[in-house]
Amino acid sequence: MELILVAILAILTGLAAGYVVGMRKGHVEREEIERKVKEEAKLDAERIIQKAEEEASELKAKAEKLLQEAREKFEEMKRQALLQAKEEVLKEKERLEDEIREKRRELSELERRLLRREEFLDKRESSLDKREENLDKRAEFLEKLEAELEEKKAELERLEAELLEKDMKVTQVLEEELRKLEEIAGMTKEEAQAELMRRMEEEIRRDLAVRYKKMEEEFEQNLEKRAKKILATTIQRLATDVVAETTVAVVDLPNNEMKGRIIGREGRNIRAFELATGVDLIIDDTPEAVTISSFDPVRREIARIALERLVADGRIHPARIEEVVEKVKQEIDQEIIAAAEEVLFELGIDNVHQELKKLLGKLKFRTSYGQNVLQHVKEVAYLAGMIAAEIGADVQLAKRAGLFHDIGKAVTHEVEGSHALIGADILKKYGEPEAVVNAAAAHHGEAEFTSLESVCAATADALSAARPGARRESLEAYIKRIEKLESIAESFPGVMKAFAIQAGREVRIMVEPDRITDEEAAFLAHQISRKIEEEVQYPGQIKITVIRETRAVDYAK
Repeated sequence: MELILVAILAILTGLAAGYVVGMRKGHVEREEIERKVKEEAKLDAERIIQKAEEEASELKAKAEKLLQEAREKFEEMKRQALLQAKEEVLKEKERLEDEIREKRRELSELERRLLRREEFLDKRESSLDKREENLDKRAEFLEKLEAELEEKKAELERLEAELLEKDMKVTQVLEEELRKLEEIAGMTKEEAQAELMRRMEEEIRRDLAVRYKKMEEEFEQNLEKRAKKILATTIQRLATDVVAETTVAVVDLPNNEMKGRIIGREGRNIRAFELATGVDLIIDDTPEAVTISSFDPVRREIARIALERLVADGRIHPARIEEVVEKVKQEIDQEIIAAAEEVLFELGIDNVHQELKKLLGKLKFRTSYGQNVLQHVKEVAYLAGMIAAEIGADVQLAKRAGLFHDIGKAVTHEVEGSHALIGADILKKYGEPEAVVNAAAAHHGEAEFTSLESVCAATADALSAARPGARRESLEAYIKRIEKLESIAESFPGVMKAFAIQAGREVRIMVEPDRITDEEAAFLAHQISRKIEEEVQYPGQIKITVIRETRAVDYAK
């Protein structure tokens, strides 16, 4: 626009100049000059206009280019902002979904516990009704028995009177006989009396021996029938669910790609997981599943829950693995207490020391010949209570003895000795009644029975173990061998933890780095292998792996 104005001014200037010149040189010259000036001005104006148009075109192109660049930059910033917003929304959605899943899981667990509590209360109410009915029948029976005893007592008094009368007659007869014997035999009264007493004693002894033998046979016959009846009644009244324990657990995966994330780069994730949990993680061709193998049910349960949470969360790396495993261990400790309190509530047993509750809850994660020990002791408690009710013993004390008779199995790996004697010491330490202590000590014949309740507990224990399908010998032998491997490794100084994995074909040992050097670690592996060769019978060979790890941790503030 400015160039156009300049051109117009130039034209006007040229016209003015031509007018002045023309006025001086004359009209003709003026016209010529005006013509030339007009032509030159026109050419100048055309050049200026052309140049202005070119510059305007260039400016327009630059403006369009800048506008396009600005638009592209705006679009890029908009796209980045949208992506960032989507990521934040996705993270928040995942966090909320995790919270919802956790709340649902807690709600489901609470509903399950409430349902079981309601079922137990219903059963308890039914049991109380039956018990009341049994007590009524027992009272009626006792009344009849009391009436019979009164009749027997009256009969006995009558017989005593008759016996006294006969005794007087016998005395008279004896005196008469003695007088006659003295006359006939020429014996003194004392001699005849001694001879008569000797004969009578022999006759009475023979009669008593015959009667005693007959009564003994009748007693044994009735005793056996009574015992069979009690056991049959007890067995028929109890029906429990039995699940054979296994040594593996399977965790489902959302897809097969998750297996690679579980293994991690160069296997670092799976190594960290196995070291943290002490289990053997088996990843094979099974689609969308991995297998956790361990003889210790506590480790196996911790590993299963931790792996499920890691898979659901998606963040799988060594630090996260250790964090999740530690959190799950704390939850399992709480579950142990909850399991013990649930069993105590079902059985109606109270006033139990907190440490005994912890040991009782640990039995949920112990097995004996494939039979879950917590389920076993609960079954024994019910059976012992029923047997005690049949023979007139203390029902609650018998149930308590049955529940705690195997408490030593919760610490068998930590304290030397048989589980029966260990359990008796623990029960005595925490103030349990003498009958309960004796039941634990004597149920395998390592002590004498001192009460009816302890006998009831031992009988119930034999019933529970003898039931077909309750136990498996092969699994127990395998678990004892695995436990022996770990206990041998942990017996050496400087060893923190030992884990038997690969079904006992490998033992991994964590040592204290400040007590065991690298050279000593190699020698320690050799010592452990020699001791295992001497004390354990096993097929094939066992790999001994000693792991020495040093960590330095600090925090940037």
